[in-house]
Amino acid sequence: MPGELEQLKDYMTRLHITEAAAVVDEILMDAQVKEPSYQSFLMTLMEHEIKKREEKQLGRLYKLASFPECKTLDDFNIDEQESLSKKQLLQLKELLWLEQAYTLILLGPPGVGKTLLSIGLGMEAINRGYRVSFVRMDDLIHLLKTEEISRNSRAKIKRMVSSDLVIIDDLMFMAIDRHEANLFFQLINKLYGQTSIIITSNKNPEDWGDILGDPAITTAILDRLIHKSEVIHLTGDSYRIKHRQTIFGNN
Repeated sequence: MPGELEQLKDYMTRLHITEAAAVVDEILMDAQVKEPSYQSFLMTLMEHEIKKREEKQLGRLYKLASFPECKTLDDFNIDEQESLSKKQLLQLKELLWLEQAYTLILLGPPGVGKTLLSIGLGMEAINRGYRVSFVRMDDLIHLLKTEEISRNSRAKIKRMVSSDLVIIDDLMFMAIDRHEANLFFQLINKLYGQTSIIITSNKNPEDWGDILGDPAITTAILDRLIHKSEVIHLTGDSYRIKHRQTIFGNN
């Protein structure tokens, strides 16, 4: 019997049913007690294989997304955000906007939850099977400038362009020159119409021209981003300041 079991596990491994192979001896022992039907026994094995494969796939998608931290929509305190209702948050969570390649522009001062909300929506998208890429604006500019000379940068940009959702965090956080603005426009042009974008910024779109430094490029970028978009203004005090931690406690 041990020989047959090892051969069975070998066959399963060669057929790439590796997750089920890892637990088949345990499930066989359980089956000797409960005596399930052949069909039920096979269903248990296959369900385990599928579950583990899906967990690994989610893990890969989370890693490729490059989130700075893992935050779900449950971590976004809607009660502290007067400018966004629970109904609107549920609409965003449904991801119909993603299926229609809409752009979400999250505006507001630092600390009001723009990045947290974008990550939460990104994780929700991954849980639904979508490919997501997260990148800060300063890192994005570096990738675009080194794409021609760096294999790593090319791979990241390629992954971004093939994503279903691209999250660009802290847009206009720093001034960029005309060459950088043109590279950014080329990326937006590639994403336009086929990929949903979430942009977080503490500056309104009408002020982006001051940072990009080129009115023509700014107009072309805004034309593509605003065409199908929802602009959400988040307000309130900084969450980090309001809930700051102190070594002295509350005394």
